[in-house]
Amino acid sequence: MSDSQREARAIEPDMNPLPAEREDAVAGSARGASARRPAWIPFLGLALVVIVVDRLTKAWVMATIEPGAAIRVVGDQLRLIYSRNDGALFGLLGSAAPVMAVVSLGVIGLIVWYHARSGRSLLLSGALGLLLGGAIGNLIDRIQLGYVVDWVDMGIGSVRFWTFNVGDSAITCAILVLLFIALKPGTGTSVTDA
Repeated sequence: MSDSQREARAIEPDMNPLPAEREDAVAGSARGASARRPAWIPFLGLALVVIVVDRLTKAWVMATIEPGAAIRVVGDQLRLIYSRNDGALFGLLGSAAPVMAVVSLGVIGLIVWYHARSGRSLLLSGALGLLLGGAIGNLIDRIQLGYVVDWVDMGIGSVRFWTFNVGDSAITCAILVLLFIALKPGTGTSVTDA
């Protein structure tokens, strides 16, 4: 047998199917990788629900309530009011709709990027889905209208909370869940297959 034939025979075993131990290791590694992949369906599904509910409620408010007019729901404590917010969340940074639209695009990109690199945690995916849905819902308003439609007004007498919408509520809930995950070790960690 020549040297080239010996080299060819030495290579042949690598071309054969994997031994049983290696097959198990590869399969286990694939299962582990899938366990670490983010939960895309809950993430995108929740974002879509927030966007749809946000868009439908804003369309109803614009069709039903005159700008500045209010509908009392629970006395003066809870009112529905058509408010035009050209600033950021809860009306902060007024007259900044174009800047906030650009910032929103960056935030949306960061949310998706972070989710893609996160582990498989339904709690984290849910929080990021809420955040994404709220950001997209308000971005659509900024692009279409040049302002965000806010419509929930709460308070007692002259002491009022900022007027907000479904997207703002989703963003606020997401921030609270993310704070909970950060402050309570073990929550929001990756789920592994048993």
